[in-house]
Amino acid sequence: MPAPPQARPEVESLQAYSAPLEGRRGLLRLDFNENTVGPSPKVVEAIRAIPADHYAIYPEYDGLREAVLASLADMPGTVSLPQPPALQPSLRIEQVGLFNGVDAAIHALFQAYGAPGDRLLTTSPTFGYYTPCARMQGMAIEAIPYRMPGFAFPFEEILAALTTPPAGADGGWLPPRLLLLCNPNNPTGTRLAPEAVLALAAAAPHTLVVVDELYEAFTGDSVLPLLLDPEGQKPEGQKPGDAASRAAGTAAVPETAALPTAAGADPFAAYPNLLVLRSLSKTAGIAGLRIGFAIGAAAVVDRVSRVTGPYDINSFAVTAAFAALADQPYVDAYVAEVLAARQWLVERLVAAGVRHHVDGGNYLLIWPQRPAAEVDQALREAGILVRLMAGKPLIDGSLRVSLGTLEQMGRFWEAFVLCDVRPA
Repeated sequence: MPAPPQARPEVESLQAYSAPLEGRRGLLRLDFNENTVGPSPKVVEAIRAIPADHYAIYPEYDGLREAVLASLADMPGTVSLPQPPALQPSLRIEQVGLFNGVDAAIHALFQAYGAPGDRLLTTSPTFGYYTPCARMQGMAIEAIPYRMPGFAFPFEEILAALTTPPAGADGGWLPPRLLLLCNPNNPTGTRLAPEAVLALAAAAPHTLVVVDELYEAFTGDSVLPLLLDPEGQKPEGQKPGDAASRAAGTAAVPETAALPTAAGADPFAAYPNLLVLRSLSKTAGIAGLRIGFAIGAAAVVDRVSRVTGPYDINSFAVTAAFAALADQPYVDAYVAEVLAARQWLVERLVAAGVRHHVDGGNYLLIWPQRPAAEVDQALREAGILVRLMAGKPLIDGSLRVSLGTLEQMGRFWEAFVLCDVRPA
């Protein structure tokens, strides 16, 4: 029997990213950082109201980018400036890209900007999908580990990798083609101050700096409020690099981090190499419908959008996105519930002496006393799914546990104690 045609060498040697397992419905899903309760009733109502004959029509996207912009204008941390609206930094619809989930946006940006021999710079451990996307393009991967103890962001190491040729490099050295930052980082939760992100982008104008902000709603560490309201983010007289302006866990930020002036019409004018990724999966509860956004300089959004299909996002996802973006109170309430549940769970982990790590995002890491694989299986048998971190740098032997409601975390804790924690 003849052999089938071979794919490109990069694909033949590729190991696909491990997606969620089948058979997860009906269980308490604390394994993939999804919203654990589902979307707003307004989203469900909007989907149910789609006429049957509309199923036969290709999706239409008119107004969706404007709805995204309106939601960003109202996000926490962005306040009105005293200048007239015409002089305030403002995003335009061509600076918003629409994708079939952020995974599709990540895939597209690698297709648009990655080529054989180019370098991806990122951190380790981080979101696993970056690696197969880079290898698919034949890119080299430089993953700099987080600093221990505490999983602090390796700011100086990343900055050096962006700007300084290694010892012995010849005159043909080029900076990394892509820098991918998950902020807060999945799975460590490490947070990077927005000022530090902008400093890295400013220091490496020839590198596309991509900030994956899927979990920013749980911390508020987004660069977008700072770009849209550069003066409103800092006490009067404070510079971008001042210690008071940095989030926990970041290193000193160079004062070369240029911010757009309030009079600049384009908030990305000073950062044409910056792209921000956002999603409605983690907070709005529509992960199953797949919709994500890329926000940045119009030229970058255009190039990334060129490698996608004309109708990648289906009509149900479009309808759900409109309804979800219009119901911010639902998202705010869910985020508040998750943060309260996190505090409740952390208090019990501390009291029980269970090793854990928690920072940003809607998840934390737990190191059980028994082998992690055994606890993972025992929890599964109790109807609770968590994510085993076996083999991952720095966190091998831990479980990543997504955070849900207080009731859900109470159920998790009761089962975890039975599976692992020994009474004193």
